This record gives sequence, structure tokens and C-alpha cells, in this order.
Amino acid sequence: MSDVQLLKASAEESAVGTLPAQRMASAVVPRSVFEPSPPPTAVWPPLDFALGALACCGACVFTNPLEVVKTRLQLQGELCARGSYQIHYRGVLQALWVVGRTDGLRGLQKGLSVGLIYQGVMNGVRLGCYSYCEYLGVTAFPGGSLLSGAGVGALGALCASPAYLGVSNAFMTIYRREGLSGLWRGVNGAVPRVMVGSAAQLSTFTSAKDWVSHCQWFGSNRWLMALVAASISGVAVAITMTPFDVISTRLYNQPVDKLGRGRLYRGFCDCLLKVCQAEGLLGLYKGMGPVFVRLAPHTVLSMLFWDLMRQQAVKCD
Repeated sequence: MSDVQLLKASAEESAVGTLPAQRMASAVVPRSVFEPSPPPTAVWPPLDFALGALACCGACVFTNPLEVVKTRLQLQGELCARGSYQIHYRGVLQALWVVGRTDGLRGLQKGLSVGLIYQGVMNGVRLGCYSYCEYLGVTAFPGGSLLSGAGVGALGALCASPAYLGVSNAFMTIYRREGLSGLWRGVNGAVPRVMVGSAAQLSTFTSAKDWVSHCQWFGSNRWLMALVAASISGVAVAITMTPFDVISTRLYNQPVDKLGRGRLYRGFCDCLLKVCQAEGLLGLYKGMGPVFVRLAPHTVLSMLFWDLMRQQAVKCD
């Protein structure tokens, strides 16, 4: 074999030998964290709304006792300086024990029917619309997931606000006494609350899920990816949402006059100022423990259920 033939053969061998290696290298190198995620597979919109509602209703059944305790802690000492009122509840566990011992299991699940309707309507609208924003590519723009989360949160809170006040004959009682506007009493506190919480929840869940996926910590185990992302999202929601949650709770639970106007607060800003003046800035974080204990598991369960059910719906298609 001549020198030219030897050189040609070695060149062909090196080319053939390096090509699979290059392919293998490209196969194992993970995508960059900064690469945009592929667009999600669309789910039939009515089904997507139903999955969002079902996921959050399932989470509500488990976390409703914490909602009961959280509300009682936030209303304790309303507009009273620290140390000037009697403390009935001293923490999450003690409050759960007191309510359970006094009112039983029914007391711990008080308002569950209202909670299920509220969670179903609000989150069906919120998560269904957010999925559609993802499908349209709105969330792919810088800040898109944050703005989409806030927008769908406001829409969900507005649609579900009447459910926060009661069910069946309670609707008619409120309607006769306060008119149609009475069904949306406290909505000026609910909309900012859900806007902030929704923006924090959905943007951090989406970002955390992409981050965990890019890091390839769990391989193709999407269940664990969703669980870790939902846990990160739960922390973000609890921190950002607590002041708005306190104000919303105060506005919805305040007594009203014959015209349906609040006797304690005129609106969101008035409530914010009065709480800060009477109870200090820490008053806005009253019940932070139960808020975290309730919102973090609720976020984890709802986001996990929602993500897994959407995955199954896509597979069935």
C-alpha cells in the first residue's frame, strides 16, 4: 500500500472514529439553563380549566384545617396594640388542638364547601388561562410568566369572589341585604392578594421546574421535578402573600352597616394604614406561621396534582 493510500485510509478511520464520539458527547451534554424551554403541548381548554379546579380542590381538602386556624390567628387582636388583648391561640399546633377539642373535626373543616367552590372557580380560571398564555408563547417573553400569573390571578379572584362569602341561601341573604355589589364585598383586598400570590406561584414554579429539568438531577422523573419546583414555589408564595392575606381576611370578615359598607375599613389602602398604625408593620405578618404552613403545602399539592394530571391528559391525546 502506498503512502498516499495509507494517509487516505487513516484519514477515513479517524473521521469514522470521531463522528460517533462527537454524537455521544452532544447526547450527554445537558441543555443550557438559558435555552428556552420547548412550547408545552396544548390541552383542550375546557379540560385544562377542569384539571386546574380539580387539582386545587384536592389540595383544599387537606389544607382547610390550616385555613381555619390561619383566619382565627389573623383576626385575633384586630386593631389592638400588641400586649393589649387576650391571646386565645398561641401557634398553629396549639390552635389546631383548641379548635379540634372545642369544635371537633367539623370545626376544623368549617367552611370546606365554600373553600371548594372558591378554589374550584378561582383556580380553574387562573390555571386554565395561564396554560393558554403558555400555549400562546406569552410566558416565553422576559417577565411574561410574572405578568401572566398576576393577570390570571386577578381574573380568577374577580370571578370567584362571591364564593368567598358563602353558598346557597347565604348568596340570597347577602344579595337581599346588600345588593349585587355585596357579593363582591372585599374583592378590593382579594384581587391584590391573588395577583401577588399567583404571580409568585406560577412564575417560580415554571422557572424552578425548568431549572431542575436543565440540571437533570432526577433524570426523566417528572414527578420529582414537579415536587421540588412546587416546594420552591410554596416558599415564595408564603413570603410574598402574607401581608395581602391579612388585609384580605380583615376586609372580608369586618362588620358592615345597612348600606353594606365596612365599619372598620373603607378599602385596601385604609386597611393597610390602620393595621400598620395600630399593630405595627409586624401586624401585616400576623399569622405568618400558619400562612406558611397552609400555603406551602397547598401550593405543593395543587401544583403537583395539576402538573401530573396535565401530563396524563397529554399522553391520552
